[in-house]
Parts: sequence; structure tokens; C-alpha cells
Amino acid sequence: MKLSWRHFPIAALIAAISLTSAPASLARQAPAQIPTAEDFGRQAAIRNVSISPDGQHIAAVTSPDGKETVVSIWRTAAPGEAPKTLGASAPNVIQSVQFIKNDRVAVVVRQTYTQSTTKTHVFRLFIVDFDGKKWMNALGGDNQNEFIAANVIDTLPTDPKNILVQARDGIYKVDIYTGRSGRVFAASDKFGGELIDLKGEVRARQSVDFENGKVYIAQWIRNPRTNEWEEHFRWFAADREPREIVGFTADPNIIYVQSSAGRDKSVIYEYDIDARKEVEAIFETKLFDAGGVIQSRAPGDYGRLLGFTYDGEVSRQYWVDPKLDALTKGLRKALGVTTVPVAWTDIATGERARFSTADGADVRMNSWSDDLTKAIVVKSGPSQPPEFYLLSDGKLTLLGRSAPWMNTAALGDTRLVQYAARDGLMIPAFLTTPKKEIYGAGPFPTIILPHGGPWARDDMGWDGSGWVQYFAARGYVVLQPQFRGSQGWGQKLWRAGDAEWGQKMQDDKDDGAKWLISQGIAAPDRIAMHGYSYGGYSAMAAAVRPNGIYQCAVAGAGVASIEKFREIVNQSRILRELQRPTINGLSPFEKASTVSIPIFLYHGDRDVTVPISESERFVSILKSTGKPYRYLAIKDMGHQYNRWEVGQAAEVLTAIDSYLTTECGPGGL
Repeated sequence: MKLSWRHFPIAALIAAISLTSAPASLARQAPAQIPTAEDFGRQAAIRNVSISPDGQHIAAVTSPDGKETVVSIWRTAAPGEAPKTLGASAPNVIQSVQFIKNDRVAVVVRQTYTQSTTKTHVFRLFIVDFDGKKWMNALGGDNQNEFIAANVIDTLPTDPKNILVQARDGIYKVDIYTGRSGRVFAASDKFGGELIDLKGEVRARQSVDFENGKVYIAQWIRNPRTNEWEEHFRWFAADREPREIVGFTADPNIIYVQSSAGRDKSVIYEYDIDARKEVEAIFETKLFDAGGVIQSRAPGDYGRLLGFTYDGEVSRQYWVDPKLDALTKGLRKALGVTTVPVAWTDIATGERARFSTADGADVRMNSWSDDLTKAIVVKSGPSQPPEFYLLSDGKLTLLGRSAPWMNTAALGDTRLVQYAARDGLMIPAFLTTPKKEIYGAGPFPTIILPHGGPWARDDMGWDGSGWVQYFAARGYVVLQPQFRGSQGWGQKLWRAGDAEWGQKMQDDKDDGAKWLISQGIAAPDRIAMHGYSYGGYSAMAAAVRPNGIYQCAVAGAGVASIEKFREIVNQSRILRELQRPTINGLSPFEKASTVSIPIFLYHGDRDVTVPISESERFVSILKSTGKPYRYLAIKDMGHQYNRWEVGQAAEVLTAIDSYLTTECGPGGL
């Protein structure tokens, strides 16, 4: 497969973009072609792009037909040449690729798997050369049919031959050329979460234990002088103030730790192992959680601090390396990125602030060569499917677009907003509105789209599922409320959801709908809720709550009962103490006979996260009580999006679209 590409110096690229941008008046002359469900349901033409440490090769997962996936490898010196391709025979579906050395990649494939009555998916790791002649299993063996649950824990940049692979029984050092492997660290029932230092040694691990009946997570560090394991700090699950190691430094006595202890927003600080104390906070932002550290992988300066990540409207990079900072600024200018101001109220303090977000699309360096002369750059946004560029010696080459068939002119406009819940708590949200040139000024039919988790969050990036843009392109407003109980927006919002399932957490979603009505954005008699996983629970809750806001609800893979949520988290010792006490409130299954609006439920039969029986139980009550419903069981679909087969995303979108149009409330939405 030869991908389309163009080659520009950065200065010329700026001019080229300005010349080829379509005038706004042209877009208003005629309605744009609306992307179809199949447009969103295809495999990306190119994704998961990275560059080798020496900068000589590029690897990506590509799809020549939107159905099959292969690994493609280019020479950076000739990105316009047809790449080498590595395929995997059925039933393997290629999921990801990463460089583990300059001339070897790790490839993850997915397979459907059935054991007794359990239907699920499994993922397998292979070590592959560029010609695809040698496929070794995760531990270096030749048996490609042997199932080994494993992942690359460290590529050992300073070791020319070996990598570290974590399997169920421990950590193995694997020679990727000879296939020889040996276990270097044994797994333990008591310990887990092992971390590798800059010397390629296991230096940190965690244990879970109890004190006075309360579970805590203890951080153990191997003393750099004595080589003995020592407990350094612990945090109690009930306190929900994690302290986690996020990096090692060249000084074996200093590590990087992320923590939110005593704060609303997490910070990153240096920790002195000998003194057993924090040295100083080295990164924090006033409005958002600090994420992690970005360090050099180059053998010559391995571990050098390059920057930090933090949770803004998306996961953002903050560079302390001046070269990378200058490169990012130059790339934004070259690729036409503009910004818009956002007025913000800090959720914890009520203080008002302003910051800027990218307007429509932003750029990010997601892979670079050791010498920083070459990088893979991605440009994407909520209405911009990812585009991948090679930056080499100051020049940009477009490698390919993930969805070149997508007509982005018809997609909606997304912005970060806030609204006040009925008790005054500020709720962040992502608001996507249809193109006014096509659908006028509104008010519009509206979908409230709560995320899963609920200990999760959305971001303002490209949503390949189509749940946002497929419907925005059809004239719907889509609101993604970051309701109380959402993670990644600070401690106050996260904790405010405790024991408020289907209650204040649900009020936040309803209040988002009411806010849209007050702004003249949402038509008050044309509002629906669609959610998946915990969002599916929310849609069920919306159907049994007598609020009169929604004309219908759509619940994907939802948990119908609070008790089932408790059973799910009980499978993890940590979550049993950490999340289970927070799960309380409305149980939709118990009130299914009171459903007051039409509801559509869909669920995959290979879902092992939320069993399909949850939807089936809810449907059985609806059927026996004569409530209006539709139900769709989808063959071979798992829970997470990477467990969906080709065509299932289009099937879901088409089914929801049909339901909203014909069966949502009187006359359809």
C-alpha cells in the first residue's frame, strides 16, 4: 500500500495551508456530504505511528481497505516509497506496533477466544523483524500458537540486544535476536506494580495490606546502597490520595513521584530515598492535574528530563527541553493551529481564570529519534481525524491521514464549557454543535452523552467511535458532561460522586440538558441520553427517573443494578476497598417496571466486563410490563472498543440513528 504524501519545508508549508484552505463562503453555498456510519466504522488508514530510536525507520498500523490491518514500515529517507508490510493470518487482528530496537518491533494481535461458556478476546505479543520472516512469541520462543499473557515492560535502550517482558509469573529478559530468555524477577502474590530504573533493574514495587481493617497500598523501593527492599510510604484506599512513582533519575537516590495528598490537583515532586521525604515540587498547574514525566530514551543522556504531561482539555505536554519546546511552537505555526480563550472557574476554589485551547485541532509530537532530529507529529482534534507527519531536519512530510475519506466540513464544532449544577458545583463539559451553515442557528435536537467508568473522563480529541461527530453531522447537539465522580478534574469533583449514583451524579447530566435549553442550544422537547458502560447505567437511570427531560434513552453495555457494579469491583482487592464504598444510590433494575420513556439497549455477547445478562435482565422486566423498548445483541462484540470487530461500530451507529429518528418519543427525535 502506498499512502499519499507531500513534502514541504516548514516555511512553504505555512503558505501551502493558507492557499488550500477552503473559503468560509464556499462551505455555505451547499450542504456538505454527511459522513456515513461506515465512514466511522472503518479501520483507520494509518494509526499508532512511531519512529525508530536511530530515526531510520517509521512503523505504523495501516489498513488498505478499512477492514484488514497490517504493520507498515518505511525508511525515513524515502517516505514516499511503498512500505514493507507485515500481515497476520486469521484469526489474528493486528492491534498495535512499537519499536523495541532499531530493527525490531513488538506487534500485538487480538483473537476471539471461547472457553467452556465464556466468550471473550485475548491479546498476544510477538517480536518481529522488518521482513516478517521471524515471528517470536512474547518470551522469544518459536511456538506462535502458545498463548502467553505478556507485555513489554522496558525496551532497555542502553542494552543493544535485550528487552524486559512482564508475564504472569514474573519479568523476563529476552534476547530479541536469539530468542533466549530467562526470568530475572519472580511474581508474588503480595507484590505487584514493578517499575524498572535507568539501569534496567526492578527498583520499585507495591504491596496491598491492611491496618486496623483498612486497606492501604505501600510503596517499596530497593535501597541503592544495600540493595534491600524497604517500605517508603503508603496511602489508604479510603483516603483516595495516591502517591505513585512516575520516573527515575540519574541520581539513584532521587525519584519522581506524583501525588494529590493534601491537594485538589496532583503535582510531581522529587523524592529523596535516603531522607525518605519529598524534596520539592517540580511541576504543578493551578487548574489541572499533573500527569507524568517525559524523559529521554537516548543512551547518551538516558533519563534526562524533557518535560511533563498534565490533564487539560486533553493530555497536554509541557516541555522543559528548549529544543522540543521551540519545535512544538514551530509546528503549531506551520500546521495552522490557532487558539481560543476559555473562561474557567476552578471547581475546588471558585477562583476564576482564563487559559487557551486549540481551536479545532492541535499538534503533538508522539515519537522522536534519540538525537531529536526526527519526530512523528500528529495533528488532530474533535473534528479533525489524526494526520501523521514526519519531521526530519526541519522539513515536514505528510505520511498519511487516518480517515482520508471523511468529509470533515460536515462535522460539528467542539468547545470546553462549564455550567453550574443545581447545588452550585461547577461541572466541566465538552459541547459539540452542528454546523450553522448546514443546520441553522438552533435550537437543535440534543444527545446527553455521559462517559463510562464512572472514574474516568472524556477529552477534547478525535472520537473515532462516531458517538459525537456522527450525530453532530446530522444536526444534533452532543454534550459530554464531566459529572461529579469523574476523575482527572481534581479531588473535589471526583469525591462529590460518592454514593450519589443515579442521584446527584444523574442531576449533573440533567442540569447540563437544562443549561443547554437556557442557552437556546437544545430544543426542550428533543433531548435524549446515550451512554455506554457506566454511561449505559446512566441511560437506564434516566429512563426510570421521573424528570420529564428526555424523550428516550439509549443504553449500551450498561449495568442494570448497583449490586452488579459491586460484584465487578469485588474482583479487585484494591477496588473492593477503593471504589466499592462509593457505589450506592439508584438501582435501575429495581425500578425497571416504572420506565416512563422509550429505551433502546444494545450489548455485545463477548462482553466479560459487563455481562450481557445485565441488559437481558432489564429487558425481561420491560417486556413483561409492556414498556416500549428495543434490544440488540451483537455477536462477537466485547466491551472495550479494541474488542469490537470491524463493522460493529457502524452497526451501533446505524441502530442508534434509526432508533432516534423513528422511535424516540412521539414522532422521533
